[in-house]
Amino acid sequence: MNKFTFLKSDRSNIQTVVASGLLLVTISILDVLLNSFFKINLLSFLPSKISFFSPLIIGLIGFHLIRIEYSGNKYLDILNKNINTTTFNAILTLVIIFLVIKALPPSLSWMILDANISGDSKDACTGSGACWTYIKVWFRRFMYGMYPNEQHWRINTAFILVIALGTFGLFATEKMKKYLALYYVFIYPIMAFLIIYYLISGGYFGLEWIETGAWGGLSLTFIVSFFCLIFCFPLGMILALGRRSSLPAVRYISIGYIEFWRGVPLITVLFMSSVMFPMFLPEDFFMDKLVRVIIAITLFEGAYCAEVIRGGLQSLPRGQYDAAKSLGMGYWKMHIFVILPQALKLVIPGICNTFLALVKDTPLIFVVGLAEIAGMLALAKTNPKWLGFAMEGYIFASIIFWIICYAMSKYSYNLEAKYKTER
Repeated sequence: MNKFTFLKSDRSNIQTVVASGLLLVTISILDVLLNSFFKINLLSFLPSKISFFSPLIIGLIGFHLIRIEYSGNKYLDILNKNINTTTFNAILTLVIIFLVIKALPPSLSWMILDANISGDSKDACTGSGACWTYIKVWFRRFMYGMYPNEQHWRINTAFILVIALGTFGLFATEKMKKYLALYYVFIYPIMAFLIIYYLISGGYFGLEWIETGAWGGLSLTFIVSFFCLIFCFPLGMILALGRRSSLPAVRYISIGYIEFWRGVPLITVLFMSSVMFPMFLPEDFFMDKLVRVIIAITLFEGAYCAEVIRGGLQSLPRGQYDAAKSLGMGYWKMHIFVILPQALKLVIPGICNTFLALVKDTPLIFVVGLAEIAGMLALAKTNPKWLGFAMEGYIFASIIFWIICYAMSKYSYNLEAKYKTER
């Protein structure tokens, strides 16, 4: 198609050619849209075999016409740069747009138009669409697990307090900001653990004791993810420094730890922490299953986090180390004030990717008897009164996980933009 020079624009006919290209792209998308929603075929006058491919051909010609290296139009240049760089990319763009349009009518019908949300039993779901009544009835269980309904305020209060303590850095004075790292690495995790464990578990201050086996739902997903995230990061940082240490003992211990934990599946680690590990403890020593699971996931994810951070350390030029040493800095002072701030800034996307994987791995704790949101869905779908509605439950869980992961990804992107410097 690039051989058809008469279809290419130049300064003399750019407006005409671009307008024609946009018109053709619009016609191709409009034809698929009308056909999908209203069964109207704008190109029905063509033979059936030709009309089937005609939207793709017309749209491809339109993208070819507007493919200009620099048009001066901000939006057109963004479009060409991202989805219309080559003919192949234009085809992919059109195919994806057409597939999304084709999937919209049945999806909207099932999820919204023909769906049921009224009532409080399976009998209310008489239509052909989704039964969101199932989600409404089980909503508290999906959020809080088997935790007693009248005690849900304790979970909500614990989360509010933890979030409030996490915002301490936003209100710290200039004098206190130099201690923020110490606060978030050591003080905040301990305070958060005490609040969550003692307020939600109870047994103190007149609160009813509720064993961790009753914890569950999305709240348990947040608890496990939160503690594993704040503990695996410093562990990974120590391991990354240890793997690059000049001391052979420290280096080989770090390498052995990282390679061991990266070489075993997480489900095996969880099984060992829940079933095998208690066998090696003294008879009079008890460690809660939830604590064991958090420790197991932290040790596992710390190894992956260490390799991400090590990549950032290795990306720094040797001159940064030499400059810090020339200023008389020791090992720890050099790494805390010079090396680590630069290395961590470079690997923000990699760290975020590790954290996202950690959050999405939390459903595996169901194998050891802890029912977070995916675990509660597995229990709910086997309830005799609600058989046959697993699809609605998993769609609900997927939306929840997508929101969580997208928020983390967006926050990571904002951090990356905030600390971006020209190199």
